[in-house]
Amino acid sequence: MKKILAALLLTLPVMASADTLDVIEFKLKEGCDFATYMTIVKDFNAWGTAYGYQAEILMPLHRANLETMYWVGRAASAEAFGNAWDTWRDALSDAASVPAKLWARMDACSLNLNRAAYDTYK
Repeated sequence: MKKILAALLLTLPVMASADTLDVIEFKLKEGCDFATYMTIVKDFNAWGTAYGYQAEILMPLHRANLETMYWVGRAASAEAFGNAWDTWRDALSDAASVPAKLWARMDACSLNLNRAAYDTYK
C-alpha cells in the first residue's frame, strides 16, 4: 500500500514558483544610445540589489521590429517585487532620492511602450 501511495504522489503535478518578472517594452529616444542606457541599468541594479530586484535588457537580434527592446526585471517573488515597487514609487516624490534621479535619466533616454508581469515556474 505504501508503494502505491508513493507512486501516486509522484504522479501529481508539482509547481514551484521561482521568480516574478517585470517586463517593459521600450525604445530609446533620439540622442540616447545603448551604452548610455546600459549605464542607467547598471546604476539601477546597484540601487535594486538592496530590494531584491535586478534588471537585464533584451535586445532583438532578428524580428519584425528591431527598434524596441525589453527591460526584464527579476525579483524572487511577487511580494519581493511589490516591496521594491513600493519603495521605488514612494521615493519618486523626493527629487533628491536615487529613484527620482534614475527615473529622470530613464525618462530622458527611453520611452516605455508596454508593461507586463509574469511569475515563472520550474
